[in-house]
Amino acid sequence: MSRSKSAAPTDRTPVRRRIRGLDADERSAQRRRQLLAAATELFARQSYSLTSIEQICQAAYVGTKGFYDHFDSKEACYTALLEQISTGIQQRVTEVALETAEADWPTRRAAVVAAFVHAIADDPRLAKVTFGEAGGISPAVEARRRLNRRWSAEFLKHQWLQNDPTEQPGMLALALATIGGMFELVADWLHHHDDGGAPDSVDTLVADLNHFVAVVDAGRAATR
Repeated sequence: MSRSKSAAPTDRTPVRRRIRGLDADERSAQRRRQLLAAATELFARQSYSLTSIEQICQAAYVGTKGFYDHFDSKEACYTALLEQISTGIQQRVTEVALETAEADWPTRRAAVVAAFVHAIADDPRLAKVTFGEAGGISPAVEARRRLNRRWSAEFLKHQWLQNDPTEQPGMLALALATIGGMFELVADWLHHHDDGGAPDSVDTLVADLNHFVAVVDAGRAATR
């Protein structure tokens, strides 16, 4: 009697097709990065309102379908870009605050302000996307900007309390006002460049912001 051959084991797990070394998820993530990079360039160069989805797709070498795989609209693309930039800024200033945690407040303040400015101004496109046209795009974008301000105010309040743990009435409101003033100085610095004014350096912006926060600190000390 002939012996029956046992069936060879088979792996029914679908094979993930790789193209140029990337699987489907990796290619999708790459397309998203390309779209956000193209949006950064176009929004900074010609503004949000003058940029179309088709232009973003052409600059990113991604089809329109690929765009809508990641974003429901141009506004959604902008919001994702704003979130990406904001996350990078927050991570940088948090790192510097931790690195200088044992220093006195003026030293820590100077280091954090410098980190904030360099996170947005070393690549001027990031400052334009974040502080340029963003205010009038949509309620959703404005909500994202207010969330960023609230995070920044909470961060500043924490730095103040680390220097002096006695919490003063209205401290968060004062921190919000201080952050608003800082952001306005950044926007003014940015528009001064766009209007053809004499180019102020990044160091000038750092010095102006440090002076502004130092004045706020002096006021806090005077009213204590």
